[in-house]
Order: sequence, then C-alpha cells, then structure tokens
Amino acid sequence: MIPIRYVEPVFRPPSEAESLILPVTDGCSWNQCTFCEMYTAPQKKFRARDEAEVLDSIRATGERYGSDIRRVFLADGDALVLPTKRLLTVIEAIRSHLPAVRRISSYCLPRNLKKKSQSEIDELAAAGLSMVYVGAESGDDAVLAAVSKGETFDSTVDALNKLGAAGISRSVMILNGLGGRELSRQHAENSARLANATQPEYLATLVVSFPKGEQRLRAGFPGWEPLTQPELFAEMETFLSGLELKRTVFRSDHASNWLILKGTLGADKDRLLAQVRQAIAGEAKLRPAWARGL
Repeated sequence: MIPIRYVEPVFRPPSEAESLILPVTDGCSWNQCTFCEMYTAPQKKFRARDEAEVLDSIRATGERYGSDIRRVFLADGDALVLPTKRLLTVIEAIRSHLPAVRRISSYCLPRNLKKKSQSEIDELAAAGLSMVYVGAESGDDAVLAAVSKGETFDSTVDALNKLGAAGISRSVMILNGLGGRELSRQHAENSARLANATQPEYLATLVVSFPKGEQRLRAGFPGWEPLTQPELFAEMETFLSGLELKRTVFRSDHASNWLILKGTLGADKDRLLAQVRQAIAGEAKLRPAWARGL
C-alpha cells in the first residue's frame, strides 16, 4: 500500500495513469466553475496539505518504491497555488527520495500564476516541474464569464506564455459544447485563437457533461442549451478550421467524445477536418427523410 493519505474522489489526467498521485493540496482553490463537479464534495474543501505530511509521504514512499516510480503528479486541482518556495521543497524531496522520477506534473489554474514571476516559474522548471495541465475550457470571454471560470482570454494566454517561456510543456483542454447553442461559434473561434496565440505542446477537447444535472450551470447561464451530436461535430469543425498550430499533439479521445480524433497540428489538420466532415455527412444520411427536408 502506498503510504499517502488520499481524500476521495481523486482526479488526474488520463495520461497520468501510471504516475504516483501526490496530494499537496486538497480540492480546488477556486471551485466556482459551474460546469465542474470534481471538487464540490464536502471533504474536498480546499486546503493546503501540511508540508511535514507531504514530505513524510514522499520519504515513506521512497523507502518502499523509490526505484520503481518514474512519474509524479502533484494533486489536487491546482497545486501551483502553493508558494514557490514550498513547491521547490516538495520537488527537491521527490528528487532526493524518488531518484528514478523523470517527470513531475500538475494541474494549474491560470490565476495561480498571476502572482508568480517569470523567474519563479523558471525556478520550478529548473527544479523538475516539466508538464502542466491547464483547463482553459474556452477562449471566449463571454463563455468564461457565463460559467464563472474566473479567467479571461488574456489571463489564460499570459499564464500559458509564462509556462512556455520556462520550457514547461503545456497540455491545454477545451470543452466542446460549453457555450451551448447561443455561443457555440464564438466559443469555437476564440478557443482556436487562444491555441494559436500560445502554441501549446498538447491540446485536447472533451465534451461538456453534467452527471449531477445542469442546475448549477443554468443558475448563471440560464440560456444555455446543449448541443446535439451534429452540432458538436459542427463546432469541432469550426474549431479545427481556425487552428494555425506549428507542432501540437492533438487528442479528442476522452470517453465523452463522440468522435475519436488524434494527430499532430498542423501536419494532420486536413486529415482531421476530413474525419469530422465525414462524420457530419454520415450523420446527415442517417437522419430520416422528413428531418432532411425530403
């Protein structure tokens, strides 16, 4: 058993499936996004973990599995909210007690980096923080405001550019369908503009979903209406069409996605667009004649 205290539920990116999940905080320091239910349980109320507990966990894990662990993911929702000095202490302990580790990563809210200077982020990169997952969700300010994201196009760009300047790989996530029908086009177009402005190393899309219902979202976004499957495909086509990326690994393969897309942008842009357009055409053929106006 790994000697780490976990507070369920525990979340991590799909690509961190083989990583040691090391909580340095519990919950999310913002936790106001109306589309997100990850940290709404009472036990996930935000708090920074006691530094001594975190360091003890690292030491104990190192004693048992020090030569086996290659990757560490700093949890929960936004580890980078912690002061840089504390983060450096944690990374140094990982390096000392888990010498086989080759990658340290975390989630990051753009707001976490507003008070961190470029030199601080450079320090974190030099110490070993090599990848950060940023839930941008949208590049459209109207959508971001409607879902209480607490960010803007500019604040997200600033954070991503700071990370990029430090040499930290950035994995950016966009939520397909987040703008609903009313804001779908501007959501897609401005999300593409965000990616173009920052050129992230990784870019992914998920389809927005609400396992616990839509009430929380609709409280601040009463006009929101979900996109149908064809509308989600059309939004994806608009998004991909607007992307002008040099070398970004693109994935749309989460369980929520109706259509699996994988490639490198921009090399595979035409192929990915052709897949989306084929799906749109195929879906149209499946509709009954009356729905096609025949």
